[in-house]
Amino acid sequence: MMLHIGIIGTGGFSKMHAKILSEMEDMQIQAVCGTSKAKAEEFASGFSIPSSYESVSEMLDAEHLDAVYILVPPMSHGEFEMQLIERGIPFFVEKPLGVNTEQPYQILTELRKKPLITSVGYHFRYTDTVSKMKQLLGQQNVGMITGNWMGDMPQVAWWRDQERSGGQFIEQSTHLVDILRYCVGEIDEVYALYGNQVMHKQFDGVTAADVGTVTLKFSSGVIANISNTCVLPNGLGKVGITCYTQEGMLEWDTERLKLIEAHATSEIKRLVNPYLVENEAFIHALKTGDTGRILSDYEDAFKTQQVTVAALKSAKLGMPVQIG
Repeated sequence: MMLHIGIIGTGGFSKMHAKILSEMEDMQIQAVCGTSKAKAEEFASGFSIPSSYESVSEMLDAEHLDAVYILVPPMSHGEFEMQLIERGIPFFVEKPLGVNTEQPYQILTELRKKPLITSVGYHFRYTDTVSKMKQLLGQQNVGMITGNWMGDMPQVAWWRDQERSGGQFIEQSTHLVDILRYCVGEIDEVYALYGNQVMHKQFDGVTAADVGTVTLKFSSGVIANISNTCVLPNGLGKVGITCYTQEGMLEWDTERLKLIEAHATSEIKRLVNPYLVENEAFIHALKTGDTGRILSDYEDAFKTQQVTVAALKSAKLGMPVQIG
């Protein structure tokens, strides 16, 4: 069964997904849509894509597509998803779902009326190390969890703009929120403190906070804290999660999971490419109708979006915010 795929977006994530898809069997990336015809044509030439467009509606009118990948910045979501739902075309969408919850909720409402196969790019769920951490946490008495996403500020204008990116917690640290939801369960309440310390003095147009810390209260009673910053020099960073349980500590980062017990320490290195696995899960669902391998669909990803947007609201109000 040959699948014909469309791509919206021509940035780095579009290239990464296109490379994976182009190496799969029974797969044709049929069309790409960019913010300009020139960008779309340049992207298409790199992956032998037959058609290029600067209008999504034009692409959807002209092509018969089995699915579309939406790989655009946070502020660009909404219209594309609605067009695909209207036409009954399954879609994969990169996180976050947007810069707020209002627009994603409208999309979710339409999906509930007209169900489609969807997948959202919370790729860490597909790593063997996160799968193992989820398994272990299910067997242990968890006390509390800390997480951090510490790095530099991505050098794209939209990322530093609060209105366009949603800020670091919504755009980036959302991955940590999603891992914890996947491993520990749902979150009932958040309390956040954000600040502007450094970056607005170094660059023009910085309206997103460059430091923040968010306390999360889970339905199970587990307490977690996720802190993030983008003030570090280029190339420096630290991303990870530490879980504190009666059995010891679980330290996860993007490359490994370390188990620290009273009298022993062991380490599991990540072996799988989660971007490949998440694509394989989506393509399998398109071919067979079996969505069981998709670990984050639109409905589930919306719950992560609710938490990250509630954190922004909490930081503005200076008080805890209930989820939902």
